[in-house]
Parts: sequence; structure tokens; C-alpha cells
Amino acid sequence: MEIGDLLERTAIAPRVNAADKRQALSVIAEIAGRILKVKPAAVLDGLLKREELGSTGVGHGVATPHTHVKGLTRVHGIFVRLETPVEFGAMDDQPVDLLFALLAPPDASSQHLRTLAKVSRVLRRGELRQQLRQASSIDAIHALLVSDAHRSAA
Repeated sequence: MEIGDLLERTAIAPRVNAADKRQALSVIAEIAGRILKVKPAAVLDGLLKREELGSTGVGHGVATPHTHVKGLTRVHGIFVRLETPVEFGAMDDQPVDLLFALLAPPDASSQHLRTLAKVSRVLRRGELRQQLRQASSIDAIHALLVSDAHRSAA
């Protein structure tokens, strides 16, 4: 699954204020509720339970929160850029400002993991992270993520 297939423009929030990790995850859950017609509380609960297993903060200001959500038929992505980085318990102890969440159907474990690996690979590129932090619009963020995913696959 390509990033363009799982990340709709309506699932990108480029200027989010969150005081902490829970509030950032809550924003993801609210976006999921709005665009995917799922219960935000269930999404937030799943994201928080996953974080209890270990932080999804992968380093360099990036987190990839993920969970399974009843009612979905495929994997969906949600991208959030925080105005101010928040403590996330990341591997490198750096606060997080770029979150790429993945929400998958309960029966999509292998697809979920492949997609998570792809997103992680794309977000490892320092140049892309910098461009995402400077992008001024939803369309610009979407274009960066989609075009970089194609470049990373080559």
C-alpha cells in the first residue's frame, strides 16, 4: 500500500496545538472520528494502550502511533504536525512534532506492519522531515509524503 493510498488530504492537520502526548493522540482520534466515521474514544483508547507497550516515538521528532480499529476495511493514515513538540518517550529522548498515525482493521496485522515499516522508512530521511516542518499547506505536506514514498521505493 502506497502512502498516497492511505493518506487523504482531509487526514492531514498541519498546525496542531497539543500540551502533551495524550492530547496529540486525542487529535488523531478526533480526525479519525470525523473522516472515518469511527468512535474517537475507541481510537484514543487503542492508541493509548499501544503506547503503554512502548512509545511509538521513533526519534528525530517523529512518532508513528498505530492501532487496530473495528469498522475499518483498510489501513488509513493520519498526519499531524504539532506547533510545539511534546514529550513522547521517544527512543532518542527528543520531543515529537511529526506524527504519522496508522489505523488498521483488526484482521490486517501483516498489512499493518508492512505499512508501518514503509512509513517509518520514509520518515527516516532528514531532508524530508525538514521539508515537512516547513511546508505551508496540506497539499504541500501530502505531495512531500507521496512523492518521497515513491522515491524511497526506488
